[in-house]
Amino acid sequence: MTIILKNVSFINWKNLIFTKTNIRVGEGKNGTLEFHDNFDEISISSKDEIIDCAGKFVTKSFAVGHHHTYSALARGMPAPKKKPSNFLEILKYIWWNIDKALDKDMIEASALATAMACAKAGATFVIDHHASPNFIVGSLEVIANAFEKVGIGHLLCYEITDRDGKDKAQQCLDETEAYLKNNQGLVGLHASFTVGDATLKKAVELMQKTNSGIHIHVAEDDYDQKHCIENYGSRVVERLNDFGVLNSSKTILAHCLHINGEERMIIKNSPAFVVQNTESNLNNKVGYFNSSGLGNNIMLGTDGMHSDMLRSTKASYFVGQNYDEIDFASAYYRFRKVHNYLSENNFSGDGDNNIVILDYDSPTEINEENFLGHTIFGLTSNHVQHVISNGKLIVKDKIIQTIDEEEIHKFTKEQSLRLWDKL
Repeated sequence: MTIILKNVSFINWKNLIFTKTNIRVGEGKNGTLEFHDNFDEISISSKDEIIDCAGKFVTKSFAVGHHHTYSALARGMPAPKKKPSNFLEILKYIWWNIDKALDKDMIEASALATAMACAKAGATFVIDHHASPNFIVGSLEVIANAFEKVGIGHLLCYEITDRDGKDKAQQCLDETEAYLKNNQGLVGLHASFTVGDATLKKAVELMQKTNSGIHIHVAEDDYDQKHCIENYGSRVVERLNDFGVLNSSKTILAHCLHINGEERMIIKNSPAFVVQNTESNLNNKVGYFNSSGLGNNIMLGTDGMHSDMLRSTKASYFVGQNYDEIDFASAYYRFRKVHNYLSENNFSGDGDNNIVILDYDSPTEINEENFLGHTIFGLTSNHVQHVISNGKLIVKDKIIQTIDEEEIHKFTKEQSLRLWDKL
């Protein structure tokens, strides 16, 4: 079945040019878009699905630059036994307890919930950073299969760390290597302060062996810097750079809050990408992102807080009014930068045939000149009506088409209660 979009107001995501057209959407990961001025020129079969887009806006779908699928079942969970007083305690008493409790069913439920949330918010591709210390082997395949059931493209990694011992660290490395043999992905690391030199060296060697990149949290909290200086005699970005982490354009440095001018220069002069996660930083009270001196390779993520990239874009813009140099254009640029990261590194699953249809009935004029303002002050995920992923309709009239939402929600609720009981 081929999808044909009729009466389209198409917005080119790169240059924001508006075009009145009709579109035949090619299928598959290499599918393209055929534009037709005259709808009657399109060859249509009885199996094709025609969607009338009159009064709506059609543009490229969204992508998440940094996610944590494993956080999906945390919503509404009981408070930790001890209230955290700093970032390290937030990790110890909340997130590291959650990831240790995860088993196969919980991971699958988390991935399904995340994939559905992404799809309904207009995102068809997710870069994820996973951890489940007591279910390592096969965990990435579980997530990949769940994402594919919904129709979400993915670039996964396992969070390699020494915090659970050397044997577990090796299992993380082995899981990563096994997964990368048959799948596109990255070599994940938690953060400098939980990764010793031996494990870091092995991870970089695996990155080089698999022609991949490192996906790591960098100076999210000042503790990361203090630990690095005390234990390794250098700052975090310097240490990672010395090991070759920043040599790959596939490398993703998440957060980068507590870095100095020299570290910023190292990042700017490298091919690596930085991913900003504003709401997570606010939630953890770790500081504010500042793009100064980092260069142009800055994209946006959600850090597991939610799956709504329009929401992340607004947060980055509003918070940045006091702490960053950001305007409508740069906010949109970061929002869309993940597509550049994926295409420049030849990752599949984010081609032109990934589309979102927005039912955005603005009370004011919307055009090429003011679209950026509408992105910040008008558009929300509530305006996502249809979503096409790799040429396949995965959301129609706000309803997931690929799986039974009611059935999946029943499953995710069961698994969330199991998780909470274990906590």
